[in-house]
Order: sequence, then structure tokens, then C-alpha cells
Amino acid sequence: MSCWMPGCPALSMCRGLAALPITCLERAKDLKTRLGILLHKPELGHKTGSSSKLQLGSRWRESSREVLEWRESFDQLLKSKSGVNAFHTFLKTEFSEENLDFWLACEDFKKTRSKTKLASKANRIFEEFVQTEAPREVNIDHETREITRKNLSGATSTCFNEAQAKTRTLMEKDSYPRFLKSASYQDMTKQATSRGTSKRSHT
Repeated sequence: MSCWMPGCPALSMCRGLAALPITCLERAKDLKTRLGILLHKPELGHKTGSSSKLQLGSRWRESSREVLEWRESFDQLLKSKSGVNAFHTFLKTEFSEENLDFWLACEDFKKTRSKTKLASKANRIFEEFVQTEAPREVNIDHETREITRKNLSGATSTCFNEAQAKTRTLMEKDSYPRFLKSASYQDMTKQATSRGTSKRSHT
């Protein structure tokens, strides 16, 4: 806040501050910082703090187990929300995330109950992923593409089943093994294993 008018409180305050020694101003800043730290610091031995630590530890154990389960099967990976996110991040590095996005769009499509919404969603998915030269065209054969096109005339929750199955097989046989060998997943498994080892050593 600043003011050019004579007798302005802000102007008087600024002059007063300017007259103070630099050491006083520095001490005031230091005091403000310390106060801020104290205000945000949780009370030592507080019950909620200890319970939140336990919850966090529980979440870590669950996530560690989950990470290790992803290598058991592609199904295990797809069942896990964090697994799908990790796999999607990996597919982005290979510029093939449209395969997983299509599979997820099909899963969401199957849950649609309204016939009107079913038809509009079906056309949108087809135009985005399936038709030739689609913006995010998935890698499926011409025959599957044509079968899917015909299914649109009487759109049902199963009209993408064949195309979705082909895309899933492609990811399972091609991208999934590379994901398991990737540096990012290897790092995750090392962290998960070390957490398990440290937990056992403390029991």
C-alpha cells in the first residue's frame, strides 16, 4: 500500500520503518518465520498424529503389495487404478497410450444404460479410435474395423468387444512385458521390496 498525499498513514509507516536499523528489520523477519513454523508444527505426541502415521504405513504396505502383484498377470495390472496410471505413463513414452485409452473408453462404454447415450458414445469412440485415420487410431486389422463399423448401426454395450479384445491382446503380448522390464517399474519393485524387508527387520 502506498500513498502520495501528505499525512497519509501508509507514508508515515514507511518512513518509520525506513528509520529503523537493518538489524531490527532482520530480527522481525526471523521472528515471523519462526512463528510460522510453530503455527504449522503439529503437537508432539498428539493422538491424531500417531494414528495418521499408522494409516500412512498401512497405505504404503498396501501399495507395495499392489506393485509386486502387477507382474503376476496383465489382469492384476488392469485391476489396479495406480497400476493403470503407471502403465499409461509408460505407454506415453512409447507413443502408444491410445491403446489403453481405447480399452478404458470401452470399459466405461459398457456401463452406459441409456440407449441414446450408448449410440452417441459409440460413434464418438469409433471416430476417435477405430475409423481409418482416426485422431488416435488403434492398431487393429481391417476386418475387425469393419465388424465394429457394422455394429454401430444397432449399438449395444458389446459392439466394441472384438476391437477391445484385439487391443488388449496387443498390449498384453507387446507393451506389458516391456513395462515390466522398464527402469520405472524396476525402481518401483525395488522400493516395494525394500519396504517389505525393513518392515520384517523391525518386527
